[in-house]
Formats: sequence, C-alpha cells, structure tokens
Amino acid sequence: MSIKVLVVDDSGFFRRRVTDIINADGRMEVVGVASNGMEAIEMNDSLKPDVITMDYEMPVMDGITAVRNIMQRRPVPVLMFSSLTFEGARVTLDALDAGALDFLPKNFDQIAKDAIQIKRALTDKIAAVAKVQNKTVTRTVSKPVVKGQLKNTELVVIGTSTGGPAALQTLFKKIPGSFKTPIVIVQHMPGSFTKAFAERLNTLSPLVVKEAVDGDRIEAGHVYVAPGGMQLMVDKRGGGVIHIRESDERVNYRPSVDIAFASAAKHYGARALGIVLTGMGADGREGARLLKETGATVWAQDEDSCVIFGMPFAVIKEGLSDEVLSLNDIGPRLVEEVN
Repeated sequence: MSIKVLVVDDSGFFRRRVTDIINADGRMEVVGVASNGMEAIEMNDSLKPDVITMDYEMPVMDGITAVRNIMQRRPVPVLMFSSLTFEGARVTLDALDAGALDFLPKNFDQIAKDAIQIKRALTDKIAAVAKVQNKTVTRTVSKPVVKGQLKNTELVVIGTSTGGPAALQTLFKKIPGSFKTPIVIVQHMPGSFTKAFAERLNTLSPLVVKEAVDGDRIEAGHVYVAPGGMQLMVDKRGGGVIHIRESDERVNYRPSVDIAFASAAKHYGARALGIVLTGMGADGREGARLLKETGATVWAQDEDSCVIFGMPFAVIKEGLSDEVLSLNDIGPRLVEEVN
C-alpha cells in the first residue's frame, strides 16, 4: 500500500517538482497539493494523507500555524522545507516545536550534487516519517547496571538525528544547573542550523550551551553542539579540548556520531558515556562498538519514546547498549548516576 502524501507550498513550480519526485517513487503517491496552510488543514481532513510536506512562508496561513492546527485536529507526520539561513533555522525549530517531525533544505542543490541523491533524500525522509504513525513497539530489556559505576564519568556524548531537537529539549529540561560533567551533542543538522539550535537549547537549560568551535576547552557545566557540515572530535590532553575539522566527502554524516564516539573512546575510554537518541540510519553504532571496547558505557533511547528507532535500534541489535531508557528517564538517570 503506497504512502499518501499531501504537498503544501505556495510555489507552483516547487509543488510540481516535489510531486514529480514523489510520484516517481513506487512507495508513495501525491494525493493532493495545497498552496497555503488553510488549504492544508482542510485537505488533511478530507484526503487523510499519511505524510505532509510543508513550506513555511505562505499566504493566508503560514506553515507553523498550519502544523499546530493539524496536530490538534488530525495529527499526521509533517516534513518541513526550510531555507538554509540562520532565520530559516529558527523558523524550522519553531515548526519542530509545533509538531513537525523533520525537515529538508528547500534548496535541493545544498543537500545533493545530482538528481538521484535529490530524489532519495526526499523520498527516504517521507518513507521514514510515514512509519511513525504505524510503528510497532518492541519492548527491549536493558542490562542491569551497577549503581554508582558512572560516578567517574568525565564526558557525556549524545548522538541523534530525526526527532533529536525535540528530544534534546525534553532531556535538558530535566538536567539541573548543578550537573557538572561536560556534554557534547552531535545532532544531524546543516551548518546554518546548529548555532540557532544551540542558542535555543541555552535558553531552556541552566547549563551553558554553545555551538562548538575549534579549540574550545571542555569545561564543567558546559554543553557543546557539534557544528553542522563539520566533524567534532574530543581530546583529553591538556585538560580537554574540542577539535573541529572539515569532513571527508566519503563520510555520510556531517557531523557524525561515529566520529565523535570514536574520539571519546580513544581519549576518555571507560570514563566516557555515549547516549544514542532517536534518528534514522545507524550512525553511532560503530562508535558505540569502539566505546564498549574501552570499557565505556552506552545508553540507547527506547523505541516507545523515539520518533525514529533507527539509530538506537542499530546499537541495541548489536548488543552494545548497557541500558535502554525512555527519553523521560535519561535526564534523571544522568543526574543520579553521573553527577
């Protein structure tokens, strides 16, 4: 059964382009197009799509207002299109707060270099968010953890992708200002988004949250967000420092959870804690393997609280997670076990 998609954008050219890409994929079909948020709300009720692609800036009603109304009337996975600007990042984060599940840059040339990658980026995102409504929850039993074994943790590294911005905001609301262990966040985002996201997280958390820059000292009570489009590595020498490097084109994710985890395994070993949250794909699995080889601890978010159970499942399936936790439990456990 194909995935039914509603395309919402005030640009006729963009609606046609997106429609052609979706209809060329055998997994899905466009069942309707709308030119503003009000039409989107009405067509969501009448056509009952499985996924909506949504623009932000439209006449009559903007995308964020439309998302809020859709989530109240008939919730459905929404994939936002966003401009690759700082203001576009802030708008997209507002849309995610309103209930949208994920986003793609509206300028396709910024996310791919050829038509095949362009089509795959869009259709794979649609297929992934479509599963959210129909996912089957598999209960996973975590391994018993000895209380107090994480008291010597010197660094926490969190990796996430789809659903991560909302998950991280939920998590950090539960971490008090007294939490001193430094935290590094690797969230799959474009380079223009991570600064805005770090600023937003900083307003919600009593900790100091910033976008990491090369040479940052790793300090107590600080949270470092890996910059989009680059790779973040940690180095314990000299009291702890962050290195930001250009990414090899062969690496799929920029920033990559695997690379950040690998550096933590090398320099912090058993004194590192890796946490894998909601996200598509398997980024973090190989890094978690390296962490485990050094005696470090790895936690994974459970399926029930994930938007997309891809990244945590990849870690759990390989037996690399010491605990599988609900999102609401991760913050309190950090305070109890690490702080």
